[in-house]
Amino acid sequence: MLSIIIPAYNEEKYLPKLLNCIKKQSYRNYEIIVADANSKDKTRQIAKKFGCRIVKGGLPAVGRNNGAKIARGGILLFLDSDVQFDENFLKNAVNEFEKRKLGIAGVYIRPLGSNFVDTAFFAIFNLWVFATQLFYPNASGSGIMCRRRLHEKVNGFDETIRLSEDMDYAKRCGKHGKFGILRTAKSYVAMRRFEKEGRLKIGFKLLLSVFYRIFFGEIRSDVFRYNLRYRK
Repeated sequence: MLSIIIPAYNEEKYLPKLLNCIKKQSYRNYEIIVADANSKDKTRQIAKKFGCRIVKGGLPAVGRNNGAKIARGGILLFLDSDVQFDENFLKNAVNEFEKRKLGIAGVYIRPLGSNFVDTAFFAIFNLWVFATQLFYPNASGSGIMCRRRLHEKVNGFDETIRLSEDMDYAKRCGKHGKFGILRTAKSYVAMRRFEKEGRLKIGFKLLLSVFYRIFFGEIRSDVFRYNLRYRK
């Protein structure tokens, strides 16, 4: 079984779109776990309506770890609540994951919409994670697939990390299992943060965070003032 784990906070606008994508999948052997961080809107009710299991959430790392604790599946799929994909996403992801005998994997991510700057930004990101996958694993919370035994071996996501905990998770798991970027599975991401805070500002923060991690280690303070509980 595949356990899909989604951290969420006030996601009544985006969560139904993701859950509808999952509902339409050709692959059916899955469960959905929503880690709700005390949402003030209808997030929890929406999750119940779609038959999701619900656990207590928090910041993304906490929600993902809490979801993994009750997961029944041998493979975990961590998704952000504002992504979408086509009806063969799960089938393609699981088939490639098993065929390549991966322990952990990321997916290619694309922007929702047709803005040229967004497309260029994600093209650069995809090129970077593909080029570095053999020696410096990186994966976005927009789509991380991992074997449950590997997740447990590394004690899950590091809840003390403020930013790029998903990248750290991929790096640590990659030391104990084979890492790869799935070529057949693409996740489409809502650009709400870029639109709200400004593409240049967010892009610059994320670029700086890459160099910060390389030279100073994981980001455990709010040095980049990145709001993890983002909503719009």
